[in-house]
Amino acid sequence: MSRPTIAGVARAAGVSVASVSRVLNGLPATEEMVERVQRAVEELGYVPDARARSLKVGRTFQLTLAVADVGNPVYVTMMRAVEEVVSAAGYRLVVTTTGPDVVDEVALVRGMARGYADGLVISPLRVDEDLIKSIRECEVPVVVAGNVPAKAGVDTVRANSPKGIMLAVDHLVARGRRRIAFLNGPADTVPGAARAKGFADALKAHDLQPVAAAEATDFTFAAGRAAAPDLLGEQHLDAVMCANDLLAVGVMHELAARGLTVPGDVAVVGMDDSELAEQSFPPLTSVNLGSAERGRRAAELLLARIEDSGRAPRRIVVQPSLSVRKSTP
Repeated sequence: MSRPTIAGVARAAGVSVASVSRVLNGLPATEEMVERVQRAVEELGYVPDARARSLKVGRTFQLTLAVADVGNPVYVTMMRAVEEVVSAAGYRLVVTTTGPDVVDEVALVRGMARGYADGLVISPLRVDEDLIKSIRECEVPVVVAGNVPAKAGVDTVRANSPKGIMLAVDHLVARGRRRIAFLNGPADTVPGAARAKGFADALKAHDLQPVAAAEATDFTFAAGRAAAPDLLGEQHLDAVMCANDLLAVGVMHELAARGLTVPGDVAVVGMDDSELAEQSFPPLTSVNLGSAERGRRAAELLLARIEDSGRAPRRIVVQPSLSVRKSTP
């Protein structure tokens, strides 16, 4: 008798192979789909390859990196760093997208119990009690590339965004820019909250008053371009601080559309110091939050946790630097 296949499960459940894969990998799916796939799996006695291999050798030698948006250059940089570390240790890296919703992050963490990977590095955009609980109870080691409360009791590697904002504002003020606006992403996200606080603290340190602030719907170029008109308005600005490079490039496009020059009329600073910062025109001054370093450290922590599950959790903070380019004078 031939061994059941994923295609057979799809036929028995009356769904596509892709839908079966989503359920087996713990990705978001409707309750009905999950029930149909699980019923077919039980009836056919299907065992995913990763789990079968795991039963033989105790490991799948596969690790997962979960990020909000694989199209964001900062995550690409992180992915390359993680892959370099884990591949040297004999692991294959699987990259997946959680999207912006915490419910999808929780579903992915809980889905790790299905046994298709030996560990997870997750960079959550939003964090709540359900996510913390799922990380704490996860059946495989989890490292968070981001900021979660210490009570989560897990290994974390995070950036120091507030310090990065301070470096950028110090730079702008030193060059005579004092009417500084701020374009953030969603403030209910981990990076959005940290960067909003950092900007407020930086203005206070220089005894400056807020000139204008706007919140984009996402940390993307399109969201930055859409939010820029409200930010710029009719007010006279001489600089804009942006919560990431994609938002900053969106602002620069809007400035160009208004006939304003960067940095002649308005200086612009981004965050992440991604490849996009060097590729934009003019090249973008940006806060380097150590994306590659965070990826390397997170991968190292995950490998260490796999080898020694009883070790005390570590919380690592990677310090920022400022890469000055032609978008500021």
